[in-house]
Amino acid sequence: MPKERTLDLATIGKLVVAGWTGRDTAALNAHIKELADIGVAPPKSVPIFYRNSVSLLTTAPQIETVGNKSSGEVEFVLYSLDDGLWVGVGSDHTDRQAETVNVSRSKQMCAKPVSARLWLYSEVKPHWDRLMLRSHVPGEDGKPRLYQECSVTSMRAPEELISLYTGSDRLPVGTAMFCGTSAVHGGISYSGSFAMELSDPVLDRRLTHRYEILQLPDEG
Repeated sequence: MPKERTLDLATIGKLVVAGWTGRDTAALNAHIKELADIGVAPPKSVPIFYRNSVSLLTTAPQIETVGNKSSGEVEFVLYSLDDGLWVGVGSDHTDRQAETVNVSRSKQMCAKPVSARLWLYSEVKPHWDRLMLRSHVPGEDGKPRLYQECSVTSMRAPEELISLYTGSDRLPVGTAMFCGTSAVHGGISYSGSFAMELSDPVLDRRLTHRYEILQLPDEG
């Protein structure tokens, strides 16, 4: 039986959000452009690693944001734990209005929802290129609409991201790393909910998480 475990947030002491991690230059430029369209400046370097407060990580079914200009992004998330490297699925939920002013601060303004279940990375590494990321948002008819869909290989490999961040082949124990996202279908969506999944067709399983976004009033 493949190994799975439940995420214990108390074991995580550092949160890193890797940005602009795409392997495909055209797809990466498409994501840069869609954010540029809403006023977000291009990154200083590619990839780039943002440090966020670990307290932002949550497996809760609801998060709270200020105003109505935030959105989710599906990503695979690496966790270095005492018993090895694990992978989950998460959403780099970000305040897009604040992102036009300062990307680092915008990343810090929203909770980072993640799946409660994790897979042992060594068990999916042999067929890593078969794993798929997807997200859904509510469509105009209220039914789920496909928002993102890509192979994990659209982003740089876990080993490469770890090496670029740490200068070694190991992610420090207690570290969680979000590993980048893909362009969306139909432009940025400021919806009231976000659903995400990481699917493994080889072992016939999925990691999923869905959360509601409660919008708090922006009083200026």
